[in-house]
Amino acid sequence: MTFHAVNYEGDRPEQYELVIRQLAALIHDEPNRIANLANASALLGQFLSDINWVGFYLLEEGGELVLGPFQGLPACVRIPLGRGVCGTAAARKETVVVEDVHAFPGHIACDAASASEIVVPLLRDGRVLGVLDIDSPRKGRFDETDRVYLEKFVQQLVTAL
Repeated sequence: MTFHAVNYEGDRPEQYELVIRQLAALIHDEPNRIANLANASALLGQFLSDINWVGFYLLEEGGELVLGPFQGLPACVRIPLGRGVCGTAAARKETVVVEDVHAFPGHIACDAASASEIVVPLLRDGRVLGVLDIDSPRKGRFDETDRVYLEKFVQQLVTAL
């Protein structure tokens, strides 16, 4: 299987559909959630341009998100529900897109280079399993196309968690 990076000159929805199919092939018949999350973060790290961090936080009993597989610099290990962009997305059970992280109340700065962020909750039967977190050093990096297709990516991934 060959993996392709996004070419913003091309059809982004079509490219996202390709990466979702690549994810499906990677997680097919693999029962280990850590392996699947690791491959998913690596796939997105190769696929997306203008990002400096991509990975997962997993919800533990007690209501804390704990660092999972990721690509990028070392990160914050624990995030309480409702705190920062990740904790907010998990508490609301909805995707949060932040154009400028420095304007987001309570933003947790793990990497000073991050300027924008998208966080997509991992939901199964209405229950939060964790979140997909992606940071960019460019303000306004994430748009509606990213939100729609990253939610589809996460829906595919949750089938293997």
